[in-house]
Amino acid sequence: MRLPDLSPSQLLDFLLSVAPRRPVMIRGQPGIGKSALVERFAADIGMPCVSLLGSQLAPEDLIGVPQITDGVSRFCPPAQIARRDPYVLFLDELNGCSHEIQKAFYSLIHDRRLGEYRLPHGSVVIAAGNRSEDNAIVRPLSSALVNRMVHVQLRVSVPEWLLWASGQGIHAWVIDYIRSRPDHLCSPAPKIEEPFSTPRSWHMLSDQLHELVSGDAVPERMLEAATAGCLSPIHAGQFRAFIKQIRNRHTLDAILTGDLGWPRDAKDADLLYFLATSLRSRLAKELPERKDDAAGDAKQLAHRAKALLVDLADINAEVAQMVVAEAEDGIPDWFLIDAVTTIPRLAAKRK
Repeated sequence: MRLPDLSPSQLLDFLLSVAPRRPVMIRGQPGIGKSALVERFAADIGMPCVSLLGSQLAPEDLIGVPQITDGVSRFCPPAQIARRDPYVLFLDELNGCSHEIQKAFYSLIHDRRLGEYRLPHGSVVIAAGNRSEDNAIVRPLSSALVNRMVHVQLRVSVPEWLLWASGQGIHAWVIDYIRSRPDHLCSPAPKIEEPFSTPRSWHMLSDQLHELVSGDAVPERMLEAATAGCLSPIHAGQFRAFIKQIRNRHTLDAILTGDLGWPRDAKDADLLYFLATSLRSRLAKELPERKDDAAGDAKQLAHRAKALLVDLADINAEVAQMVVAEAEDGIPDWFLIDAVTTIPRLAAKRK
């Protein structure tokens, strides 16, 4: 399903405009903040948020249980739903619930009604669910249920996450790392059962770092366990290299200025790889698309980077080739061509 793709701030604006009148279904990868965003929306409009987890509901959790009153059976909805004042009803993991639960949601989503009970006037209904490609528990929604909602997709915004993180006590190492590697904030959900990187998993890692870190010191095995337990394997290794960089003060800026050289010790192979990928990210961010537009700092960066690639190729040719490998990350073609022309060893195995 191809849907409009909105950042968190854009989705909040969308909900403020649409949700009071029409139920909205938010889709997105696990761990990117769908639930937190709905709770923030409810707080912004001054209503309580009542969350129901679709994947864990039974039909009686919605329609209630029957009672006999004056010889007539009536279903009494649960107290969590049957409220007098308006509220935001959040149906989380809607596409993870059974078809029986989906049918129970029909009148709740469309008419804001369960049996004889109607949601208080002004109540808002919002649903959320994961995507089928994310290897999560997802069942197809019936066409009748799909047609009762406005559908939209949430995407991760690194600048917005960094702004949020700086005000939420996220560990400084995590914030600094994501600033340097924004592409690592989120990774695709794997097809096998293993951790993967999301804003939620970085938050979990931050919580552990606050407990484990004393100054710049953290037990190596504890750091390995914390990162491997929260992040994708590649990101976990890169983050540990980043921490090693902090400890050693062996930064890319110092290498670019000539104050330090590439790490050459075999035990620092992970650090070398991290610094090389950071150089590639710096080139993608700071070099102009056209060579004729390169001037001042950009021209100096390109010149210095080519010299550093010569040194890097002497230490580890494979890592140097990675820096100049073709990829859709924004490094201009003119620099890649200049680099492999200047350094023939890189051109020999460049893919």
